[in-house]
Amino acid sequence: MKLLLLGANGQVGWELQRALAPLGTLEICDRRQADLSRPDAVAALVQRCRPDIIVNAAAYTAVDKAESDQALAHMVNATAVGMLAEQARSLGALLVHYSTDYVFDGSQPGPQAEDVPTRPLNVYGATKLEGEQLIRASRCRHLILRTSWVYAARGQNFAKTMLRLASERDELKVVSDQFGAPTSAELIADVTALVIQQMQHDPERALKAGGTYHLAASGHTNWFEYARFVISTAATLGMQFKVNDASILPISAAEFPAPAARPANSRLDTRKLQHAFDLRLPHWQYHTARMLQEIVPVELAARTASQHLSDALKQAEHLSHAALSHNNVKGIS
Repeated sequence: MKLLLLGANGQVGWELQRALAPLGTLEICDRRQADLSRPDAVAALVQRCRPDIIVNAAAYTAVDKAESDQALAHMVNATAVGMLAEQARSLGALLVHYSTDYVFDGSQPGPQAEDVPTRPLNVYGATKLEGEQLIRASRCRHLILRTSWVYAARGQNFAKTMLRLASERDELKVVSDQFGAPTSAELIADVTALVIQQMQHDPERALKAGGTYHLAASGHTNWFEYARFVISTAATLGMQFKVNDASILPISAAEFPAPAARPANSRLDTRKLQHAFDLRLPHWQYHTARMLQEIVPVELAARTASQHLSDALKQAEHLSHAALSHNNVKGIS
């Protein structure tokens, strides 16, 4: 089996490199080899590679910037995705593509199933939805995996931002009226590999299992409680912060305006995926804690090195001043 992975250096793509490697011959492409802002070039790459499975982890994900950069967001998230779908259809390949909770407006109560009406609130969500629609219209074999609140040890994410701000500030204000499930790139990659493997070894399931699925960690939280969990867990691992539990304060989304509106409810109902592929998705705290166990020692080492450098510079400055004072006493200028 030959697999083509696009977006290999993103958070999900990086984990997919590990998860997909045992499944067959894996062709890895980052933006340098496969830039989705140039769909024709990517189409030529697909034709040269002729994969059995295309896994597209590339996307325009700058949610706020997309509001003013609509043309590029549309090219990457919609036009190029439609092109990949047409290429997959022509080759008889399976297209695995990642979408988002932002295709919904978040007005539905509780976890949202795959058939809930889509009403994106921002450009990013609208372009991702159009990408989905183009895949379905192409009639290629496909899996669309909608996910939410993605994070990883690699790259920047909400948890890392909270750790930094908690170290710099005496008080944090975090939105408490938007709900979802933080979902790790590690989990997304592992589930993707398992699903592909099951479809590869069970032709009957492969025929039935195409379509759209929700893939997110179980349970749910809000950004405020998520931040408290991240900071308290990191503290148990040895990090020290300026803030304490009482100085992390909940605020409404209206008090934290952003160019792009976000859905209040990003909870995704994952029962369809779990039933179709005999899966059990772990609670969101499990992989969050795993990520913190990975990044906190690195952060502590970096802080220690920074403190040592600062101490060394202060010592050097002290010695320089002492030498200058000694020379002045001797009448040397």
